[in-house]
Amino acid sequence: MAKQERQAAILAIVREHRVGSQEALRERLLERDIDVTQATLSRDIRELRLVKIPGADGHPYYTLPEEWENTPPLETLLPTLFLSSQGTGNLLVVRTMTGGAQAVALGIDWEGWPEVIGTLAGHDTILIILRDAEHLQRVQRRIEAIARWQGRGSGT
Repeated sequence: MAKQERQAAILAIVREHRVGSQEALRERLLERDIDVTQATLSRDIRELRLVKIPGADGHPYYTLPEEWENTPPLETLLPTLFLSSQGTGNLLVVRTMTGGAQAVALGIDWEGWPEVIGTLAGHDTILIILRDAEHLQRVQRRIEAIARWQGRGSGT
């Protein structure tokens, strides 16, 4: 089965049922004759941006937050929107095309990089707050590498 078909099935299951664990999701996939390893399922959950939220009954379940449902992944956003980055201490400022900062900041937040405490986004500027100044160059290089991933150059 193709990855796109498998991921479409995962999205359909999550939209139709309250699925509280990877094993329960795997069982639902098996009901559709889709056998998947735990590692592949974990990767699919991440790529699809599924998150667990608490239900009214207190039991968590997977869902796709509306704010992320239509936001492309960082690998798609940065090559198109990135203009430059500059940092000092534990602060990194990323400049984007006009109107691109919110989507890029959301993409960075979604990545869950351990070096990043959080982001603040304006219209075309993102402030990334890092846990420690020693992480600045690593995160800056990572962002610039993703920005170049599909051929768009970057500046600092």
